[in-house]
Amino acid sequence: MAKEAKLSTFTWQGKDKSGNKSKGKIDASTAAAAKAQLRKQGILTSRIAKERSAGLFSAKNKPIKPVDIAFFTRQMATMMRSGVPLLQGLEITAGGIEKQKLKDVVYEIKNDVNSGTDFSTSLTKHPQHFDDLYCNLVNAGEQSGALDAMLDRIATYKEKLESLKAKIKKALTYPTAVVIVGIIVSAILLVKVVPQFEDVFKSFGAELPAFTQFVINLSEIAQEWWWIVLIAAAAFGFAFQKARQKSAKFRDSVDKAILKIPVIGQILHNASIARFARTLSTTFAAGVPLVNALDSAAGASGNALYRDAILQIKNGVSTGQSLQNAVTMTGVFPNMTIQMIAIGEEAGSLEMMLEKVADFYEEQVDNAVDNLSSLLEPLIMAVLGVLVGGLVVAMYLPIFQLGQVV
Repeated sequence: MAKEAKLSTFTWQGKDKSGNKSKGKIDASTAAAAKAQLRKQGILTSRIAKERSAGLFSAKNKPIKPVDIAFFTRQMATMMRSGVPLLQGLEITAGGIEKQKLKDVVYEIKNDVNSGTDFSTSLTKHPQHFDDLYCNLVNAGEQSGALDAMLDRIATYKEKLESLKAKIKKALTYPTAVVIVGIIVSAILLVKVVPQFEDVFKSFGAELPAFTQFVINLSEIAQEWWWIVLIAAAAFGFAFQKARQKSAKFRDSVDKAILKIPVIGQILHNASIARFARTLSTTFAAGVPLVNALDSAAGASGNALYRDAILQIKNGVSTGQSLQNAVTMTGVFPNMTIQMIAIGEEAGSLEMMLEKVADFYEEQVDNAVDNLSSLLEPLIMAVLGVLVGGLVVAMYLPIFQLGQVV
């Protein structure tokens, strides 16, 4: 049996059946085979070259992040609002993208659209970057003939969501970093500094205070078994991550426990409410049925407690309950959110009211993150005081007692 030829990636430039300039990438065994494939597609190539392999840290190897998709969507919305045709907009946008993986995806979408495929259908071929909500909204925009307005709405939605995620990361990063630094400093003191004091204490020939002896014992354990501690910490982190990925029950328990953390928990509560309102407002405005819109909102909520609550709302709405009653029955959403939804339902302006709810809670998250440093400062000082200050006191306690004896 003949050995199958190894495929390589070739970049090409040329003209399509209509004589328009086009370019893209294709996998083939040789440049001649690539030309033949393109010729069958009605493309006359003017240049074709084998793609060079990229280095580990090159732009090609950088993964596509949600913020990149938000940026792409905003560019496309701007192009189409300016009257640029879809194909030309994709071409211009792809040409200005620095991240190679995203550039490749946009060129693939552009080639699909050029061959007659709908824009929304082309997006569904890349589900890891364009989720069902994104594709459904684009499809709604195409069907209504208002793709530019829909892309603008999606871009705003994505930007708000990514801004909210960034604020949450900022809220979690500061206290986490301080605690980690405190642990590292304490470990250095235990391994490097405490042993120096231990040699001095041996010359005293007296019994050490219980607290000092405890710290010295801890230091000896750290010196002898530090590698086991590191392995255990790494194993715990790995096991925790795996458990979160594989066990939905464990993941849900962690999500609910995080909401009970002082200060941080309230920020996450507000963020989930903002996501719920923002997603429901965007999908409802696009003409998506309320039940389907609630499905999308549940997936975008970012927390198991709110996901389950939104799915409960969906079941209530499906059986004929009003949205206000269904939200009230969950016992999760605050009274202000329920009242705004009630006003929106009565006035026929649910989309606008949900948008106001989203704006309000996003502002709450923003203010809480800005004030987080001052709110957590006493707690952080207490943690550092116990970790570092406790070690210092333990080391000087025998010296103070010796001074009293003398």
